[in-house]
Amino acid sequence: MLQERAYWLAWSQVAGIGPILLQRIHQHFGMLSIAWTAPPSAIAEVEGIGRKLLEAIAQARSGLVPETLLAEQLEKNLNFWTPIDPEYPRLLLEIPSPPPILYYRGIVNALENQGSTPAIGIVGTRNATDYGRRWTRKLSEILARHGFTIVSGLALGIDTEAHRACLEAGGRTIAVLGTGIDVAYPPSNRKLYEQIQEQGLILSDYPPGTQPDGKNFPPRNRIIAGLSRAVLVMEAAQRSGALITARYANEFNRDVCILPNSLDRPQSVGCLELANRGAQVILGEAHLLEMLGEIPQLDEKPSEPPQRILPELAPELAKVLEAITDEGIGFDAIAVATGFSSPQIHNALVQLELLELVTFLPGMRYRRV
Repeated sequence: MLQERAYWLAWSQVAGIGPILLQRIHQHFGMLSIAWTAPPSAIAEVEGIGRKLLEAIAQARSGLVPETLLAEQLEKNLNFWTPIDPEYPRLLLEIPSPPPILYYRGIVNALENQGSTPAIGIVGTRNATDYGRRWTRKLSEILARHGFTIVSGLALGIDTEAHRACLEAGGRTIAVLGTGIDVAYPPSNRKLYEQIQEQGLILSDYPPGTQPDGKNFPPRNRIIAGLSRAVLVMEAAQRSGALITARYANEFNRDVCILPNSLDRPQSVGCLELANRGAQVILGEAHLLEMLGEIPQLDEKPSEPPQRILPELAPELAKVLEAITDEGIGFDAIAVATGFSSPQIHNALVQLELLELVTFLPGMRYRRV
């Protein structure tokens, strides 16, 4: 098994060989170690491999020693799964393009990997509205309390709200990165990245050190969809990356659910288009649980989320924080509520943001974190 893992690593380094093609190679030869030493004429029998790929394979085989590559990975204490590992998430084996190498950090849950613990993907726009953020928190919390794992992508907006609400409810969450497993992106989510690593799981199919690149994020969405029993699209514009996740979910025979919103909001257009193509509409917490086959005992709370302990604040900071609501409040309204001058309020808001007690919203609005 250890030797065969080395060849999964080596094949993943071959330029032009993606997950689908590597699956074909594996199926054709039975073992990637056999394929690595096979003559070009035998490799050419695999559908999708032409002259250019044969040249790339020959170049890789001449410059890579699989056993050495594996030894280097182990020396760096990098944890990863390959599709032949018993711990590899079973649901990912059902999709056409399972990641050949899936790096991970955090706490591994064997039942989750076997598909026994249901996971729900929650995705949406980075430019989320107050409405979208509020309902993302509500649904993430209730799902976490009913034993669902929340899967998302650690992006700003909806993803951040889903991960954070799940953790605050004492639940388990998985972040799938479009960067290397060691790169927290965006940087403002570094603390959240560390919390997920301590309480949940972080996954990436990109080599460690891979920096943010726009082309890397759409492919990672297939992992979010593949891991999930259903995907909830909370808010999505007409050209949102969340719609890519929904498309993958449809291809993988996963349920797609959307949060309804107003036609006046650009963040709702993508969701409404999904509903027009057959996505299920979420009509509330109880309705969502019913769609997922759960008994919606919403009045019974198995475990209360831990109360956040606020740091001791200077009187001026405490008064500004008291004026800020969970839904968001404008700068001028804070001035009216506190009676402070604009410089005083601005200074207090900067400090509260650094303490991660408030966050800035479009339109000079602020809300509690």
